[in-house]
Amino acid sequence: MKFLRPDAPAWRCPPAPTGVRDFHARLPGYAPTPLTELPALATELGVRRVFVKDESSRLGLPAFKALGASWAVHLVLKDQIGQMTLTTATDGNHGRAVARMARIFHQKAHIFVPHNVHPHAVEAIKAEGAEVTLVNGTYDDAVAMAAKADGILVQDMGLPGYEEIPAWIVEGYGTLCAEIDEQLEEDPDLVVVPVGVGSFAQAVITHYRGRDSRTKILTVEPETAACVLESLKADELRTVPTSDTIMAGLNCGTPSTTAWPFLRNGVDAAVAISDADCAKALKDLHDQNVHSGPCGAAPLAGLRAIREDLGELNTVVLISTEGQAANPQGDTE
Repeated sequence: MKFLRPDAPAWRCPPAPTGVRDFHARLPGYAPTPLTELPALATELGVRRVFVKDESSRLGLPAFKALGASWAVHLVLKDQIGQMTLTTATDGNHGRAVARMARIFHQKAHIFVPHNVHPHAVEAIKAEGAEVTLVNGTYDDAVAMAAKADGILVQDMGLPGYEEIPAWIVEGYGTLCAEIDEQLEEDPDLVVVPVGVGSFAQAVITHYRGRDSRTKILTVEPETAACVLESLKADELRTVPTSDTIMAGLNCGTPSTTAWPFLRNGVDAAVAISDADCAKALKDLHDQNVHSGPCGAAPLAGLRAIREDLGELNTVVLISTEGQAANPQGDTE
């Protein structure tokens, strides 16, 4: 399953706000994550250079989510007095990031988790001091419960009437793209992004479509939860049924309403992949000493699946959004 939009590079949106990278630089433990070149993959894929942005360790957590959670929690608490409860739904990484930021900022956290999230991820959230509620349903069901709970919802998914905080989370993710600019010193021809509800993809689209850039953007998601791909094909936001996948952080049935206009206009290509193809990409990355989790390996599997449709490419960046420790059910070793 795939989608192509040839006119996407010509679309423009307002640029991301300034100052977010400076905020992150002041956080304890901040450092740019590696941009690792993999020549063997470049040869396989028929491109000049391939890089992996390795988010296996970000602000002390094994995924990129701390960038969005930290910036959003900072803004949420800026005008608050006293202790608050921060609520969210998660397939694992976002919830742990919100819980960590609640602990750092001396707040409470209540995290809603679908029942099929790996117990390791659930225990990691509890270890941050958060209250965890297991939801007998999907990620979308967990989002609905979190939205009704007492507290301040810090959700990385836009909903009708709930747009400001998801926008802040997207702004936080922009630091990752700013690092790529510094590390690569040129715009890549293609950036490959794993997508769940699409908020991180929104940040990448904003980064490149908010300026004069011809960088193409490819989104990758599981065949069992291809809500962005189905929405792009229908040219309207769609909800799809989901089932279990090793790409737990991408197991989402509905795109973010705030991300959708960016996805609809700014994505060049989209593809859905099988767990088997993701597992092969995972092993291949591990063999080259990039210890991604399944969500982080999805971009390689997706590019392999759609490479012949993308034409000539010189420089490609695969964004590995999580490390092996974030999702042990995808372990290959």
